Amino acid sequence: MRIDLATRDLESPSTYDLCIIGSGPAGTTVANELRGRGLSVCVLESGRARRTALGEELKGVESEGIHVKDYSRERILGGASTTWAGLSSPFDPIDFEVRPAMAVSGWPIERAALFPYYEAAAQRYRFAAPDDFAPTGFARVAERGDLRPRFERVEEKVFLACAEPQNFAKEFRELWDGPDVHLYLGATVTGLVSAKGADGEDLVHAARVRTGRGQTVEIRARAFVLAAGGIENARLLLVSRDGDARGLGNAHDQVGRHLMNHPKNYHGILHLAQPVQELPYFFGCVYRGFAGYAGLRLTEAEQRSRGLLNSYVRFEPLFPWSDNEGVESLVLLAKRAAFLKRAFTSTKGEGVVELRDYSETGDDSALQNERKDLLGWLGVLWNLLRHSPSVLAYVFFRLAKRSPKVRRVRLRNFMEMEPHPDNRVTLSAQVDSFGSPRARVVHRCTELDQRSLVELHGELQREFAANGLGRLDTALAVGQHWPIDQDASHHMGTTRMGSDPKNSVVDPDARVWGTANLFAAGASVLPTSGCANPTYTLVALAIRLSEHLARQLGAAERRP
Repeated sequence: MRIDLATRDLESPSTYDLCIIGSGPAGTTVANELRGRGLSVCVLESGRARRTALGEELKGVESEGIHVKDYSRERILGGASTTWAGLSSPFDPIDFEVRPAMAVSGWPIERAALFPYYEAAAQRYRFAAPDDFAPTGFARVAERGDLRPRFERVEEKVFLACAEPQNFAKEFRELWDGPDVHLYLGATVTGLVSAKGADGEDLVHAARVRTGRGQTVEIRARAFVLAAGGIENARLLLVSRDGDARGLGNAHDQVGRHLMNHPKNYHGILHLAQPVQELPYFFGCVYRGFAGYAGLRLTEAEQRSRGLLNSYVRFEPLFPWSDNEGVESLVLLAKRAAFLKRAFTSTKGEGVVELRDYSETGDDSALQNERKDLLGWLGVLWNLLRHSPSVLAYVFFRLAKRSPKVRRVRLRNFMEMEPHPDNRVTLSAQVDSFGSPRARVVHRCTELDQRSLVELHGELQREFAANGLGRLDTALAVGQHWPIDQDASHHMGTTRMGSDPKNSVVDPDARVWGTANLFAAGASVLPTSGCANPTYTLVALAIRLSEHLARQLGAAERRP
């Protein structure tokens, strides 16, 4: 049942079994997994079904270092899934290990324990199955190209996106419109109301909510789940100071620390020894309903022996139309018009459709990401006209399923960041329109972060030369102006999961240390970031958390 608090008052609700704060992929997954199990569940979403001026104002942050993009956080039903392009991959074995080069590392759960939840995420939420990332899956495409390099100290990692990315707001209309879950839109949580229990632990009694009509109400529940994103989860704990001026769950000053991202940007040009026309595995393609590509990273053995992090690069072939605003505008329209996208990317059986622009595979350009009003969309159409020669060339090669010869390839770099305690979310002196402190986000690449990518580039130079691929021009160096500095919209680690409250915020069951009934879901709980887009993993963790909550709250067995 939907209740829009921007258009109606809220009478005092009854106490729920579970209150979930946030309707993005993590919050929606928890609500969906518990549907039909005899529990009363509510979801509090600060935004509404469409963007509003209030929602845009409330999501503002103060940032230093890597600039937090305006569109990297969303106050809207469905959260970040309303803007993402669907690209993801399971985390790697080394991501779960204790790595001596890091101040803190290792997961309190084993990677193998997550695989049943990856499988469930694939079956119920349209992610690629774990086997699709293995040699028997997308890697079959590797044999179809003009080149098949064989690397020694570098290896491939596959990234896949559903051809029509998941939008959790649209895909779970039945959940929001059904009787099992009460969805409150325009419900901005300004803090959690808590008190010490007899056992000395904090017990959260209610979420304090401001509505779009100016009401302040409290929504009570037996248990609460923070699922508002990597920055907002930490901010909500820090502003909830009923029992401790440091914030809820912050007895060891860990809330907001260890912030990670996947800083990204271009650097490095591969000048091919021989022109290449077809290389779908590395350049990107659609295969079996998923768009994907293989990136390159150091082998895990190399990472361990050198004490380096798990960064990767992807190939982006430089076509005659690369970075052309007309082509970027057409790709944007194709993504918004399903029939046009199907015409460009449809396959039959084992067919492969190669991609002809980097933004076709889960990494939108700034032009495609920026918010657009009517004037903005008119600008998109104008781009088609003023760049019509490039647009027509792109369309010809796209529909003909042919490629011009590629002579140069640029590298798109994606970094792993170590979970460093000085990269963090704190409270700003600035306040939002409800008088709550905004988040202040500070994160920069450390020496280890930089060195890991520099050494990957060095190894790529050697491996490309040894394979006869060509010459890689790169000038990355630790300590100079660091060019890999764009926000990937992956805000992780601020309520990291661990086995020791002195260096983590939640325990292996995602319960906030020192609280009896408060849990966290989403990328904020990730102990390390690896190089994979985190949505697949956070949905798997949300399914796992749902099973724990079902046991704790006494839910009925899931219906067949």
